[in-house]
Amino acid sequence: MWILFAFLSAVFAALTSILAKIGIENINSNLAVAIRTVVVLLLAWGIVFITGKQQDLVHLGRKNIVFLVLSGIATGLSWLCYYRALQIGEASKVIPVDKFSVVIGMVLAFIVLKEAVTIKTIIGGILITAGTFALIL
Repeated sequence: MWILFAFLSAVFAALTSILAKIGIENINSNLAVAIRTVVVLLLAWGIVFITGKQQDLVHLGRKNIVFLVLSGIATGLSWLCYYRALQIGEASKVIPVDKFSVVIGMVLAFIVLKEAVTIKTIIGGILITAGTFALIL
């Protein structure tokens, strides 16, 4: 089931990039991120309440809160940088460079989360890296 959600994530991420590129025309990229963030906030909380998961708030521990806040800060900074890059660069180049986060995420998963390094992940990371740098050179 995770693979379905991963593919849907990729489809929605692709749509996000194209829709954002069109939407930030003639406005400040930070304003665009602020608008996007409000929409994401409303959507996420709406899903929480529709599914009745708001009761799970009582299960949040200090570690959950600290790391979710840090993740939120990283997300916000990523979005601000991404929208600025989209605004001043070509989407067909910005998008693949942004997706280099896949390789960075894989390396961090190996180091921080102690996930297993496999030949498949190494080859995949090398191919993503090669493809990314082929576009920007």
